[in-house]
Amino acid sequence: MTDYRQIFDNNRKWVESKTAADSDFFKKLSKDQSPEYLYIGCSDSRVPANEIMGLEPGDVFVHRNIANVVNTIDLNAQSVIQYAVEHLGVKYIIVCGHYGCGGVKAAMQPKDLGLLNPWLRNIRDVYRIHRAELSAIENEHDRYNRLIELNVREQVINVTKMAGGQKSFHEKGFPTVHGWVYDLQNGLLKDLEIDFREVLAKIEEIYRLD
Repeated sequence: MTDYRQIFDNNRKWVESKTAADSDFFKKLSKDQSPEYLYIGCSDSRVPANEIMGLEPGDVFVHRNIANVVNTIDLNAQSVIQYAVEHLGVKYIIVCGHYGCGGVKAAMQPKDLGLLNPWLRNIRDVYRIHRAELSAIENEHDRYNRLIELNVREQVINVTKMAGGQKSFHEKGFPTVHGWVYDLQNGLLKDLEIDFREVLAKIEEIYRLD
């Protein structure tokens, strides 16, 4: 285990590496932020958002929680999305899950997990919606991976339901919403190629708010 105090040594070395490459790095970074990306991901410690995207501090606005859920009554997630859209003007909203997600795995188990139950219910709802497809997958690991992908897709839909994002897209042409999955075993991102415009067209009859 790393000594807690070692973190501060690591921090100083990181600062030195940044200022060695650009002496004004922190001066520029402190002025303002104008990220093009909002990343909504899992809290898993193995998935550092801007690093897996190959981007620098200031490039990605980040929201993380257990199993990258966008709960429509979660004020934290909703506030982050609204701020990113209305004040930062992000061009892309990325919902990124990852294979090997413990939250999704827990949701697949018929166990009472106390405080986690209402949160995991969001993922169990995804299973219920896609029960026919998932039940047809005999291999448990493949079924698990598919639920991870479907959970990302449903969270993309939840983001797209938000009035602020819809209004901005119709007025400015952005943000668009995308779904990715990160593979812990090889470090690669997989684009689920969710057609945002198709998703938007399908839900606007019910969820559009003028």
